[in-house]
Amino acid sequence: MTTDDIQERLQNALELEDLLIKLDGSHANITAVSEIFADMSRVKKQQTVYAPLKDLIASGELHAVSIKTYTPTEWQREKKLAMLS
Repeated sequence: MTTDDIQERLQNALELEDLLIKLDGSHANITAVSEIFADMSRVKKQQTVYAPLKDLIASGELHAVSIKTYTPTEWQREKKLAMLS
């Protein structure tokens, strides 16, 4: 399993404007940006990103997943704040 494998699964399943994946062994840190997250609860956002990866997690290929989700507006604000700090 590579970052490309995860990226392909998520891009095919979700309408994402931006996607960042950092893979450290079987641990993945995922940042997903899409307007689809606008009216979702925090739990629903996590479930939405988690769903395309379920079989990787069930098989043990992917052991831990950290997910951050943003709308495009939130993402722009987050990037500006990161540049200021």
